[in-house]
Amino acid sequence: MSTYKTIFSGRLEFGSSRSYEQVLKMYQHRNENYYRNDILLSEEEVFEDSTHALDVPRFISSQSTEKSWKNTINLLKYINEFAIAGNLRAWIISEGKLVEQFLIEPHSDKIAVQAYLKGRELVKCEGMEGEAKKALTKAIEKFERHALAYERRGYVNFMLKNYDDALYDFSKSIDINPNNSEPYFGRAKVQVKKENLQAAISDFELAIKKSIPHQSIYWDARRLKGELHLELKEPKAAIFELRLFTKRFFKPDDPNFKRRKYAFSNYGKALFQEKQFAESVNAFSTTIELEEGKDEPDFKAEQFLNRGLARQKVGESGFVNDFKEAAELGCKKAAELLDELV
Repeated sequence: MSTYKTIFSGRLEFGSSRSYEQVLKMYQHRNENYYRNDILLSEEEVFEDSTHALDVPRFISSQSTEKSWKNTINLLKYINEFAIAGNLRAWIISEGKLVEQFLIEPHSDKIAVQAYLKGRELVKCEGMEGEAKKALTKAIEKFERHALAYERRGYVNFMLKNYDDALYDFSKSIDINPNNSEPYFGRAKVQVKKENLQAAISDFELAIKKSIPHQSIYWDARRLKGELHLELKEPKAAIFELRLFTKRFFKPDDPNFKRRKYAFSNYGKALFQEKQFAESVNAFSTTIELEEGKDEPDFKAEQFLNRGLARQKVGESGFVNDFKEAAELGCKKAAELLDELV
């Protein structure tokens, strides 16, 4: 019988003690009578009486059967019908490769549920930030522990440049559910805008800890944390984060796929600062070769200039051609360096 690694993480809120008690009884009944106790999540470990929620900070099993996985997913989908807020994510992995993943979240006709779903969709529509904020506020008014509504409203406030309000919303979301990576990521971006870079680094680190490598947010947080270390002139820390990011394979539909060019550029800068010039040349070469992502003339010129400087340090003859390429693209520094060589 094949076994798999499975991961579960998330939280479902049931609102009242009455609803919670009903859900708990249904969970117990179905576990015993439908699934014969072949469930991966133990009732005693995941149900939280004090908040009327099912809470799974992170559950990992390295020896799950396909039957146990399906039983658990089906049971979670069943009780999800009675939830008022939250979500659960689940992954099944074989030999390090993702086999299947699920997002389980409420879709009932409850006002809090519908207001949140409406607000979340409106967030994606340009110019609808005000309407999105109203819908998310309504979800919070109907259920004050709606961590995801606070997180999404924080994102709206961030887009509207209401940074203090965004900071409040992200922090409130974290207070309710400290195991969700997204509000840490959002709060980190607010801290960057407020120039609190060390606080941003701490929040990006928490976003990494609260997510897994099969999520895009995990790698986005690593990349941005690396960039902040570079900005703070901490090249060793930047190299650690950016090396991990640049070695990762991203599919074209992953948001991080188009961020690789910029990541390789910053990786090259950090390597240069640490006098790892040969590796720096390779990083800048990859930046130039990649077709996806940022490619404005000024950016492209900067890459040729940086690779030329690194090649010069290594003793490679190609540095003059790189300076010429950069100068032709409008880089004044490259032109000055060429004049000095004459």
